[in-house]
Amino acid sequence: MRIDKLFGQGEPVFSFEFFPPKTPEGEANLFQAVEELRALDPAYVSVTYGAGGGTRDKTLDIVTRIRRDYGLEAMAHFTCVGATERELRDTLDRFRDAGIENVLALRGDPPQGQDEWVRTEGGLEHSAELVALLAGGYPFAVAGACFPETHIHATSREDDLRHLKAKVDAGVQFLITQLFFDNGVYEDFVARAREIGIDVPIVPGIMPITNVAQIKRITELCGSGLPGHLLAQLEARAEDPGAVSDFGVAYATLQCAELLAMGAPGIHFYTLNRSPATRAILSALQLMRPWARAPRAALRRAAAPATS
Repeated sequence: MRIDKLFGQGEPVFSFEFFPPKTPEGEANLFQAVEELRALDPAYVSVTYGAGGGTRDKTLDIVTRIRRDYGLEAMAHFTCVGATERELRDTLDRFRDAGIENVLALRGDPPQGQDEWVRTEGGLEHSAELVALLAGGYPFAVAGACFPETHIHATSREDDLRHLKAKVDAGVQFLITQLFFDNGVYEDFVARAREIGIDVPIVPGIMPITNVAQIKRITELCGSGLPGHLLAQLEARAEDPGAVSDFGVAYATLQCAELLAMGAPGIHFYTLNRSPATRAILSALQLMRPWARAPRAALRRAAAPATS
């Protein structure tokens, strides 16, 4: 099932993201989460490559198992890191032969211990090149990442959007945002993207907060902001993990409800391989159905697929 065909059908597209675990215990936890979240009938799940692209074989194994054993559509993340173009094509051939139909194309982060991005000799430099490779000879639906608060390596907001437009022009059919906690940031980003001609669905990426130290670390690494009022509430509960988790679920539920009422085409949940918070949030959203409200004009086109 091609994920790009799901948008614009009148219902939001909900999805979950997982990462390949490093231990047997982690793998058991992952598939327990998949089993528990399957009951919520997500449109699809995605599986990351891991830092530096080091888990590509594990990614393929997990995507294949989720599709085969759990009956869920699964999208494989795919990066340029540490591979020549020939090696990239070999991996894509394996994806295709395994029946995978959806790929999230990313440049990827530098390998561990390396601060600056350096192209692998014989490899690709930018994610737009990877998208063009995918679109030029493979049957996949291609997703891309975008950054409402600007990519940490971008020279400016404008330059970041130009690179994003190049990815879409190369063949990206829908976008998933980096995590954010201020819906005004998403609204502004969608408006700016539409102004320069980016007309594919832009799906908000949401991470439920369950641990104060963890979310501080994650936002520092990816360049996402923690609004002052949110941080104050988290720090007031920092010594009570249960209270942090309860508050994080409540905040994410309200955030998602507003986004869907604004016209966002769905929600992509960063689960961190856990199910309780995401289960609570999506269950509440499915009960509330905030997308049934009239969307604000500024975001009506966020859910619209390309018309060209």
